[in-house]
Amino acid sequence: MHNPTVLTVVLWPFMAYAVIVILLVSIILLLSYLLGQHHKEHATAEPYESGIKQTGPARLRFSVQFYLVAMLFVIFDVETIFIVLWALVFKELGWIGYLSICAFIGILIAVLIYEWSIGALDFGPNGKKILKAYRKRKE
Repeated sequence: MHNPTVLTVVLWPFMAYAVIVILLVSIILLLSYLLGQHHKEHATAEPYESGIKQTGPARLRFSVQFYLVAMLFVIFDVETIFIVLWALVFKELGWIGYLSICAFIGILIAVLIYEWSIGALDFGPNGKKILKAYRKRKE
């Protein structure tokens, strides 16, 4: 059925390429190890942030609200891509495409209103609570 010589003729350039790549990577890694600096000072193992010395742990706790806003940004950013792509083929889609994108934008607006109503977009201090506390304190 299959001629083994034809298979080896087709595969030998890929094998040669793989051998050359592995050889080149090995040589580069060996040269960087041999020619690189080998020193162990205390400052070598420390993280470097623009000359500012480390004062505490790098693990900070962020509010879940930041992640929620980031996810909403990604979601609405992807939907913007859909709208731009629709605009590129506007003439070919005709009225069906126009009505489809109107429905799509309507759903986006409904989701945005829902997110706003549940407070998903409020990641700052609550102004009503601040004013209420200020008025109580003033009285």
